[in-house]
Amino acid sequence: MSDNSSKSDRSSKSDWTSKAALAGAAIGSAALAAAVLYASRRKERAEKAKATAPEPSPAAPPVTTQTPETD
Repeated sequence: MSDNSSKSDRSSKSDWTSKAALAGAAIGSAALAAAVLYASRRKERAEKAKATAPEPSPAAPPVTTQTPETD
């Protein structure tokens, strides 16, 4: 008789823990997927900004803050 009550206790405990484990795995998987999507999006934006940035013209003289000396 005590065997039946211990089986039902284990069954309900096992049922609860298996549901919690499945929920944890689902949340973890979603978080991992979100992190991968975020990282790839940042990488694409960085590459796009790098490709569209204008290069400085080598023919332009450098900008200086000093005034030339006159005699």
